[in-house]
Amino acid sequence: MARRTKGRNIDGIVLLDKPTGMSSNHALQRVKRIYNASKAGHTGALDPLATGMLPVCLGEATKFSQHLLDADKRYLVTAKLGQRTDTSDSDGEVVSERPLNFTQEQLDSALDSFRGDTLQVPSMFSALKYQGQPLYKYAREGKEVPREARPITVFELNFIKLEGDELTLDIHCSKGTYIRTIIDDLGEKLGCGAHVIMLRRTAVAGYPYERMVTIEALEALLSQAEQEGVEPRTLLDSLLLPMDTAVADFPEVNIPDAVAPYLMNGNPVRVAGVACDTLMRITLGEARRFVGVGAINEDGQLAPKRLVVFYDDEA
Repeated sequence: MARRTKGRNIDGIVLLDKPTGMSSNHALQRVKRIYNASKAGHTGALDPLATGMLPVCLGEATKFSQHLLDADKRYLVTAKLGQRTDTSDSDGEVVSERPLNFTQEQLDSALDSFRGDTLQVPSMFSALKYQGQPLYKYAREGKEVPREARPITVFELNFIKLEGDELTLDIHCSKGTYIRTIIDDLGEKLGCGAHVIMLRRTAVAGYPYERMVTIEALEALLSQAEQEGVEPRTLLDSLLLPMDTAVADFPEVNIPDAVAPYLMNGNPVRVAGVACDTLMRITLGEARRFVGVGAINEDGQLAPKRLVVFYDDEA
């Protein structure tokens, strides 16, 4: 007999407003415990310094978390000019201090150089791996290792304000963009150095900012449920976004109920009027129930890639 899964089978996405000073993994574990979920995963780590949107996938939603990792992100960042640190943020040690001697025209030109398609060399304090170890582990040992420049896209870089030596920007960028590196490179272009003192992720894909919820709010609902003698799920589960929101931008292909069992066993099925070489969101029947993602194979059939497992009851 299969071992019973610890926790309950709950599927969905929590838009967590991660607090500063907490690692993304710690935040994930807190949410997992609050929901008593059997399985959970986050969709792109935020530095402990950073706050803001951290989608936490629960249950079967974890199967589609990669698509959120690949999604565009948006950040509000404040940089302190005149000081460069070894981590490119305020958690590091100051390695140089220089005066601010740039003009507004020079600032505008420097900001413009980051817009569009560019190549970025990742920070030594990133989680990218070199020979199986995260770069930040080498950095903490005082070691510098080779890093290849990676293509990134900055769709928007908006100047918000410059007050004294603090510069605030709004940045909409592609996956894999390191905001700390942009700020560090900007400081060098201006000849004064710079580092991040505030970083807030305001958007992931198309998720609404107003649907974010704090850990404190989740724990308050947990306490309220206990005081009222009701199941925590009655208060918590309404905050979950459907798991298919992770692939909301994928084209939909709807499969008749009659062939659903065949598809759900992992077999490709023939569909009419579909000519798409990208991943598609699969729904079943008139209810358009989301069941996973798939792609057209060489035989012109829809082959499932990731399918949802449905449970008759919850643990």
